[in-house]
Formats: sequence, C-alpha cells, structure tokens
Amino acid sequence: MEMLSPNLIHSRVMPLILAVLVTSLSPSSVLGASPTISQTLLAKQIADIAPRHSQVALLARDLSTNTLLYSQQADTLFIPASTQKVLTAVTAMASLGPDFRYVTELWSDAPIRQGHIAGSVYLRFSGDPTLTQDDLKALFAHLQKQGIKRVEGHLYLIGDKQEQLQAPGWVWDDLGICFAAPVSSYIINQNCVYGQFAPSSAKHASEVKLRASSFGVKVTSEAIFSPQAGHDFCQLDLVRLGQNQYHLRGCYPGSEAIPLAIAISDPEKFAMDTLTATLKGEMSLSGKVKIGKTIPSKAKLIASHSSAPLPELLKTMLLKSDNLIADSLFKRVGQEYYKAQGSFTNGAAAMRHILTELGVDLTNANIVDGSGLSRYNLLSAKQLADVLALIYQDARFHSLIDSLPEAGVSGTLQYRLGYTKPPLKHLVFAKTGSMQGVANLAGFMRLAQRDILFVVLENGISPETKKQRKPAFSADFLTLLLNAIETQTQASQTTATELNTLKLSD
Repeated sequence: MEMLSPNLIHSRVMPLILAVLVTSLSPSSVLGASPTISQTLLAKQIADIAPRHSQVALLARDLSTNTLLYSQQADTLFIPASTQKVLTAVTAMASLGPDFRYVTELWSDAPIRQGHIAGSVYLRFSGDPTLTQDDLKALFAHLQKQGIKRVEGHLYLIGDKQEQLQAPGWVWDDLGICFAAPVSSYIINQNCVYGQFAPSSAKHASEVKLRASSFGVKVTSEAIFSPQAGHDFCQLDLVRLGQNQYHLRGCYPGSEAIPLAIAISDPEKFAMDTLTATLKGEMSLSGKVKIGKTIPSKAKLIASHSSAPLPELLKTMLLKSDNLIADSLFKRVGQEYYKAQGSFTNGAAAMRHILTELGVDLTNANIVDGSGLSRYNLLSAKQLADVLALIYQDARFHSLIDSLPEAGVSGTLQYRLGYTKPPLKHLVFAKTGSMQGVANLAGFMRLAQRDILFVVLENGISPETKKQRKPAFSADFLTLLLNAIETQTQASQTTATELNTLKLSD
C-alpha cells in the first residue's frame, strides 16, 4: 500500500535501504543492503546495547518510500502497556467522530412555581472522565440564574447498572491507586481523592489527612514512619474495605509527610456523597440524593454540561497517558457500536471490528481494555505499526501525530531519560508504554526529509535493571538508527555530487 506522507520528499532523494542485526547475526534478519552502510559495524553496535535478560520486538519503516528498514520479532505478541492507547485513539475517532462530547444532563418532569421545582430532578451521568465537582456546581448555578432556588423533591442520579469497573487483568494492588480508578458512568474528580500521610508529633500519632473534597471517603491507619528502616522491608499497604473505606498499614522509611492519591472503590456512593455536599452551597433540596433507575418519559432538559470535544480528550489521553479517559472512551465505543450499555467486553469486540474494517490485521491479538493497564492485552510490533501507518495515511487521524508526546518537550517524553537532549530531542513523537517489566515506545521520528515509523517493545525487564536508571533500550536503538540514516544520507549526497561532477566534465 502506498503511504501518503505529509512530508513527502522530492523524488530525487534516494530510497533508504538499511540492513541491521540486533540480537542475532543470522542472514535472515538482513532486509537490504546499502554500500554506504557497514552491516558488520552496525550489527556490532546494536548487539552491544541489546538487553541480555529481556525480550525485544523492533520494527522501523521509512514512510516517504514505504520501505521496511528493520524488523525483529515483529509478529511476536507482547504486553503493549499504554501503547494500547494508540489503538483507542484511532477507534474512538473512527467510531465517535471529532465532534463527540460527553454530556451530563439535568432533567425534571415537575412544574416550576415561583422559583421552586415542585418535584424531583434527575441528573444523568454519561461517564465523562473529565467531569469535576466544579462542573456540577456550575450546572446547578445555571438553575439559580433562571431563578430556581429550591427543589421540592429528590435528586436522582442516573447511570449504568451492574457496571464493569475494572477490566480483567488489572493488577489487584494497583486498584487503590488513582491511575487505576474505577471506570464508571459515575465519574467526579476522576474518581480520585487526595491527602497525605503525616508523621507523628508530640501531640498526635501518625495519621492520614484527606482533602475537604474527599466526600464520604474514610481512611483509618495503623501505619508508622520508620526513618531507619530500609525500603526493601518497610512498605505501606492500602487495604480496600468497600464503600470507599480504606485501612493503611505497614511502615514508611522516612520522616516527612507523603502525598496520597486514592482511587475510590464505589463510584455510586461517591457521587451521592459529593452531590449531597455540593448542593448544600448551591441549591435547597427538600428530599435526598438517591440513585435512580430511569428518567420519566415526560421529563424536560433544564441544564447540561459538555466535555471538551474528542480531539482534546485524545490529546490529553496521549500526552498524559490518562487511563480513565482511555477506558471511558473504550466503553463508550462499545456502547455506540452495539447500542447497548458500554463494557470492557463489548468495547474490545468493537475495537477489533473497527480496526479490522480499517485494514489492521488483529489476528491472534488479545484486546481487553483501552488503557493498556491489563496484563492480558497482547499485541505485536507489526500490529502497532499498522495502526501508526493508518494514522499517518488517513487524514481523519493526522491530528493524532501532533497529540503524541514530543521528546524533551511534552507529555510522558518530556523528562524521559535519553530523550531530553539531542539527537532525539524534538525528533521523536511517540506513545510510551510502561509498567513493571515493560518499557515500550511506538511512534514517529520526524526528520528534515523523511518520517520514520518505529515500534520498540521490550518485555520482561527486571526491577533491578530499572533501578540502574539508564536510558531505555529504545533510546539507544533509535540513536543508532538515526546515525545509520544520516550516514546513508550523507553518502547519497556525496554520490549525487560526484555524478553531477562527471556530467559537467563530460
């Protein structure tokens, strides 16, 4: 398939044919040969940096000529981690469209009399991953601007029932942490609360202090600070007790207060507790905040709040690797595709169908969620590369390239070792994918005369290796690849100059 490049180089620029061996020097891994590239030298350089104790899949393609530069284990399945979000971005854009927004709506079927709603109101949640308590305050402030100051009945919260809040394969000890917050139709403040664990003083024992916005969330503690203890044998453990109750135990090897970011476990209860507290300052409610079943058929819309449009949501998702946005969109795609309540199950099926229809072969892939948190996800470098090629080729998805983190500048690549200075700074635009044992990168190198698509998947990394705080293998690989490209380009330019000289002499 011919690739349509936004930076299509002049036809006189010679095609790049790069032969590279990484961990194996067998002839089968040589894809092509250029007389200007020393295969022996390049193979030795890459073999010198290749990880000894982890598994690697690599793929690189010159998009200006649609030339495969290098491939190693490109069809082998790996855990993609957050590179999975590249698939989510394409699927959401194709299914929902750029004008999509989440809408949170306030309805009532009761008459309005002298500034009072003579009955109940219904707040329909849409699974907006960006909805905040301030947005809800603004929603009820809109009613006050209409002269409505009192609701005589109840406030019913309307959302999905029997929801899948986490996907299969999420690690159990991540569930109390905000990056693994429950994915629900009820989302307020990212379903996350903040506080700190403070050391003991002359008057107080060590304690957990939560912010005022942590409505209904309680954390008891028997944990201690132990400045003399080692990190290997002194760790904190957050026990989830249900209904947004937690218990902190264990020890912390330090003496200064540490921040806490806790994912709530019961989104319905958190929504009820948050709305109950919010209305006290915004609206008089005679009844109670309750979970409702449906909105009456005769009800009318009286106020609404819309999220940012989909392209802005996707930019935040890709730059910050926002799991809640990714999985909320994943479930929404399943809802739209199957016209049923969204779930991880139908989101996965919808993603597979949509990407297959777009020409991506997902044979043998395993898709479980949209964020990449699940360790049951399995993708190959070839499948990720095919999605990246689709982004590059199809005008509907071009904006996603500029939404990717830029090396040394933005998002998860702003401070990543190996990407904060030349030669990779400003040249690499890519999605990271990191979790324990995994360090992946998938995206583009944007050079002056050509764009290079690449995928680097590394699984099976020992925690001891990570402690060494060295640049990831992906940075070293891309640096060598860039050097080889520059060497070939210089050789091509020299050859062209010599040919022109010969023509002139003739």
